[in-house]
Amino acid sequence: MLLEVRDLHVEFRTRDGVARAVNGVSCQVAAGETLAVLGESGSGKSVTAQAVLGILDMPPGRITAGEVFFRGRDLLKLKEDERRRVRGAELAMIFQDALSALNPVLSVGDQLGEMFVVHRGMSKRDARARAVELMERVRIPGAAQRVRDYPHQFSGGMRQRIMIAMALALEPALVIADEPTTALDVTVQAQVMDLLAELQRAYTMGLVLITHDLGVVADVADRIAVMYAGRIVESAPVHALYKAPAHPYTRGLLDSIPRLDRKGRELYAIKGLPPNLMRIPSGCAFHPRCPMARDVCRTDEPPLHAVDEDRGSACHFWRECLDG
Repeated sequence: MLLEVRDLHVEFRTRDGVARAVNGVSCQVAAGETLAVLGESGSGKSVTAQAVLGILDMPPGRITAGEVFFRGRDLLKLKEDERRRVRGAELAMIFQDALSALNPVLSVGDQLGEMFVVHRGMSKRDARARAVELMERVRIPGAAQRVRDYPHQFSGGMRQRIMIAMALALEPALVIADEPTTALDVTVQAQVMDLLAELQRAYTMGLVLITHDLGVVADVADRIAVMYAGRIVESAPVHALYKAPAHPYTRGLLDSIPRLDRKGRELYAIKGLPPNLMRIPSGCAFHPRCPMARDVCRTDEPPLHAVDEDRGSACHFWRECLDG
């Protein structure tokens, strides 16, 4: 197994109290596999990724429990200089906002080339040549001329391609893509997702795709992990989950996707808002918004029930949801 996260807990200590952002997340990613992590904003997706990558702001963040095994090593037990050698070379991340993630005062060629200078000891000239190759690989037109341009001179879609090129520069075994298509229009979203899938096949790398949009991952993910209030509430192969969700929250997310066969009908929306992470409800955190909630949901936190050998649901009434 390439990546294995075991019972990860992350909290943030603030003046107003302790926010429990991640509450016992466990997941696995194999080489060449795509795991999509879904959920509304504030569900703990990005914090989980930052904890895995070792870029969590500490303080105020704090990993209180758990293990993160990458290629057999527990990353949480490595020293910072050892973690730094893993980042970029073996484990990389594509950030959500490319314009904010890229340095505005350095050309894209310098930023791409820095990876080779620092990790591979290349000269700046050779690193610049590799930067051009990377830009061509992610299909940026006129790469040899544009390598000297600055981030603001590129469109949103092109900047996202540069972020992908930067993540893949050293051919890492695993890439975490945090909402890589959020700020892009629909056609560019499809292009970026197709590019990611193509590069993943070429490099046989593992991919963790973080998103709130179930429609984006339907054709690229192998497995889906649905998060709510810092927990994984459902984990399943992508086709099984789309065919019959085993958790009311997953069903709500699926029902909220616009569909051509429902033209003219009001778009479904899950009632209410995600909980305040400083005051997560007792029992099942989703019960205040759940149409299936009963008394046991308000008092007892459901474990991740084994729906079958490769599927789990943290719902007391997962059988009813599955049959619904």
